[in-house]
Amino acid sequence: MSISHAPPSSPEPDISAISHSVDAAAAHLDRGFLDLQPVVPVPSRRLRIPRWLRRTTGPILLLALWQLLTSTGVLTADVFASPGRIAQVGWDLVRDGSLPSAMGISLRRVAFGLLFGTAVGTGLALVSGLFRIGEDLVDAPVQMLRTVPFVGLIPLFIIWFGIGEAPKIAIITLGVTFPLYLNVYAGIRGVDSQLIEAGESLGLSRWGLVRHVVLPGALPGALTGLRYSLGIAWLALVFAEQVNADAGIGFLMVQARDFLRTDVIVVCLIVYAFLGLLADFVVRSLERLLLQWRPTFTGR
Repeated sequence: MSISHAPPSSPEPDISAISHSVDAAAAHLDRGFLDLQPVVPVPSRRLRIPRWLRRTTGPILLLALWQLLTSTGVLTADVFASPGRIAQVGWDLVRDGSLPSAMGISLRRVAFGLLFGTAVGTGLALVSGLFRIGEDLVDAPVQMLRTVPFVGLIPLFIIWFGIGEAPKIAIITLGVTFPLYLNVYAGIRGVDSQLIEAGESLGLSRWGLVRHVVLPGALPGALTGLRYSLGIAWLALVFAEQVNADAGIGFLMVQARDFLRTDVIVVCLIVYAFLGLLADFVVRSLERLLLQWRPTFTGR
């Protein structure tokens, strides 16, 4: 005779108790949701300083430090004149017409050097960037020449071109050529190949690809090269006008050096700086005009 053992029966769940607990939890959650308050963002009230004021803060602080050093005697007049003295000397040079005449001659030299350098640098970059045979023929000589200090070529240019305007413009041209060449060449070779393939799929010819795809893609690099070239153009002008010059801002500096006029030298340096800043502003405005299609990060 076998005795079967039945498993112990588990207690049946109390359905009503479970339902009551669920209802209580739901009611509690409903009360919690009803008690929540909407979070309203509080607008920040930062003081908004105009950008032109922020950009002028640095030069104003530098000018104030300069005035402080000269007033306390840290900088003597024969070493570095005070801002008031510099302003007076600058006004005297403007009033007698020597500074405007010198600025006009220097601007003309930079304009011619920039024109010739832009034509040569851009032309070489187009030949080298668009054609492989052009790269083989042009790039290596340009890379060799750009490592030669253009200031060291001044005696050679004097022998070749004499002591007139030609060697001065040639120095500026040489200084402008290489930054433009490098940036335009890099811009051409940096165009996305997928854009080239898209243009070919649309049926563009080789000239159409160059005109509508390659050149617009290389334009940002070309404008960057132009900004670099302008800076080097003013640097080359400083050297060019101090060698056998009879007019220009550099000529005023040479005369001031002979008479130990540090105030006139500082005035000429400030004029160089402002002319360079003005040229850079023109190029930046040109960038905003020509590159409206390219969204860029402008800072926060």
